[in-house]
Parts: sequence; structure tokens; C-alpha cells
Amino acid sequence: MPTKEDLHTFLRTRRSVRRFKPDPVPESVIESILHTATFAPSAHNRQPWRFVVITEPSVKTRLGESITSKMRVDMQAEGVNTSDIEKRAAQSLRRMDEAPLVIVLCRDKTDVRADTPEEAIMGIQSTALAGLQLLLAAHAEGLGGNWICWPLYAQDATRSALQLPESWEPQAMYFIGYPTETPQPKSIKPIKEIVKTFYRSNV
Repeated sequence: MPTKEDLHTFLRTRRSVRRFKPDPVPESVIESILHTATFAPSAHNRQPWRFVVITEPSVKTRLGESITSKMRVDMQAEGVNTSDIEKRAAQSLRRMDEAPLVIVLCRDKTDVRADTPEEAIMGIQSTALAGLQLLLAAHAEGLGGNWICWPLYAQDATRSALQLPESWEPQAMYFIGYPTETPQPKSIKPIKEIVKTFYRSNV
């Protein structure tokens, strides 16, 4: 039975990993990761998260090309020069290709208790919690993972490339695999800088 110190160490040692071995992630491991991710808390227990699991190279290529096409348009509108745009696109496509497992995390826009801005935000927050749970589950399996925001900037392109229902709103993407790198220790802001306390007085 792991001690509480063991569990804290496990949680604190998760890092973003960007380089992976080419080894495929077994389907049984993928299913275990997804199952654990669904134990995340959610507002009203709506569980609005939806997952798209991709290991097929042709689908990764199609998704990467769709997202980078949108990225090119956005960067051109920002006045970025063509060589920098193509360099960024090539890097993005390479990263997509090298990841043995890609999981796109979506929010089902219809899975809400009421059609209000607050409920939508709660759904987004709930979906994000499932994303963290997903990364921790991957960490438990000895896998590395990296949270990618690209689909948030290209929701229509992502939905079209993956033939998703209109109600599935892409929120994030995760590159997962067996790591070939050891990330550097993470720099953490001091607790005193980020916490305001109102402890009960013992007097």
C-alpha cells in the first residue's frame, strides 16, 4: 500500500514529455487511462467530457494538416513571415507524427443542466479536470504526456478532420507515449506568493 508520501511524490513528479519512443501504447493501457480519466469530478456530475483516440497515422496526418492550415491563416493575419510560418507548421506536424498516441479532449456542449454562460464554463472546467486525470493516469502507466491547446484555436478544423458531432467542442489534445527524455525539475512558485489563508485561530 503506497504511503501518503509516495502518493505526493507520484503527483509531484508528473512532467510534460515531448519526445517519445516509437513503441505503440497497448489498447488495454489506453482503455485503463481513459477509464481512470472518467473518475474526474464534474459539475452536477454531468461528465461532459468526450475523448477521440488516435493511433492511426493517416488520421494523425489529416488532423495535423487541418490544424496547421488554420494556424497558417491565423499567423498570416498576424503578419508573421512565410518562412517562420512554415517552420512552425513543420514542427507541429512532426510532433503529431512522432506521438504514438493522440487523444483529443472535447466537451459535449449539450450535456449541461441549463443553457447559461456559467453552466458552459462549468462544463469546460469539468472537461479540463478529466484532462488532468488523463495525464496522471498516463503517468501511472509509465507513459509521458503533453497537453496541447491547438484544437482550441481550430475547433471547426478539428471537428471536420475527425468527423465529430457538432455538439463535440474540441478543447485540448494530448500527445502520449513512452518517454525518451527526462524532463528537468519543475520551477514552482513559492506557496506564500500564491496562497491567501484564513486559518482558524487556536487561541
